[in-house]
Amino acid sequence: MSSPKLSIVIPAYNEAGRLPASLERIVAYLETRDQDDEVIVVDDGSSDETVAVAEKILGPIGARGRVIRNPVNMGKGASVRRGMLGARGARVLFSDADLSAPIEELPKLERALDEGAGIAIGSRLDRTLIEERQSLARSLMGRLFNLVVQLFAVRGIHDTQCGFKLFVAEVVGPIFARARIERFGFDVEVLALAQRLGVPIAEVPVRWRNSPGSTVTLAQGARAFLDPVKVRLGMVLGRYQLRRATRWTAARVPASGR
Repeated sequence: MSSPKLSIVIPAYNEAGRLPASLERIVAYLETRDQDDEVIVVDDGSSDETVAVAEKILGPIGARGRVIRNPVNMGKGASVRRGMLGARGARVLFSDADLSAPIEELPKLERALDEGAGIAIGSRLDRTLIEERQSLARSLMGRLFNLVVQLFAVRGIHDTQCGFKLFVAEVVGPIFARARIERFGFDVEVLALAQRLGVPIAEVPVRWRNSPGSTVTLAQGARAFLDPVKVRLGMVLGRYQLRRATRWTAARVPASGR
């Protein structure tokens, strides 16, 4: 199998109920594209049939579909990191298992990379594209969380938490090999590292629908408020070894994704 043009990484924890429909939709969508792509499901120590259903659906696409198993529950951040670092594509997308942002929105992110971005992130900034909203409690918590993010870690990005982000392969290693946060707040760390490394980030409004049955509880979300502070401290204390890193510019990021 030749190196894929695109890798799709899907972290999954006890997603046997929602994952089949999402994987079937992704596989069907990829079949419409005239290129080699791969799908990687990272099972985060699930206690249900997540692995079995993933292997069943990915089986027909052979080497283009893989399931990576964490021995225990390690967290969404740890699972995304493992999948991203194991991906072989020229571009790497990570997507939530519930496809809250539809896979059909991918071309919007690809266009942003074609125009020179190193990372394109789906955003719920355009409220007219939100087909089903979160509860008021989650929405208010999200807004407050973003204020903390802007203050401590990531400037100029309105929505760091949408689980639909596309990277050129060249930036995946330098960012994810340095990432440390293993659970909900990992997106903040990833984008903060990208900004410090000079990777151009495009925030792209996408269609989005709240999916019931989220595995992230309000309590877990509340604990994530500490993560932007941890990222800032890590930067100040030199824990990410950024002084040894090469800074990236738009000119160095391959626009074609190949």
